[in-house]
Amino acid sequence: MSRCALLARLEAKPGKEDQLEQFLRSALPLAEAEPGTRTWFALRFGPSSFGIYDTFDTEAGRQAHLDGPIAAALMARADELLSQPPQIDRVDLLASKLPH
Repeated sequence: MSRCALLARLEAKPGKEDQLEQFLRSALPLAEAEPGTRTWFALRFGPSSFGIYDTFDTEAGRQAHLDGPIAAALMARADELLSQPPQIDRVDLLASKLPH
């Protein structure tokens, strides 16, 4: 079972909602290429509020993701797309149900 997770909350700048959504959709192949990333979800909470939720089996996998290409690409475009810095929370999973 995955034990580590990240929950990132992203708030789009006015008028940049579609670009942020497209950025998140385009990041899926990068997440699929990360061996330590067990699951990865791009989320939309509301008109301008987005997020990423991902899980990892180990702390090393979580850190590799934070140091990886998705985080780098997001930070490179943060001033353009985000109204505030991303809020990234490290969370520990207590239980989960995933397909086998």
